[in-house]
Amino acid sequence: MFGPIKKFARALRVPSTEEREMAYLNGSHDRFDLEYRQRQIDRGMFRQR
Repeated sequence: MFGPIKKFARALRVPSTEEREMAYLNGSHDRFDLEYRQRQIDRGMFRQR
């Protein structure tokens, strides 16, 4: 009964900061790109201001 409601609620959920960071890191093409992206995250690219 609540299945469709749960699916709808999940579709509207905003990804957390950790999820956005992980998705960004997973999009890297090679080791150098991964290291660059890690440095950007360490500098606070996804953190709330």
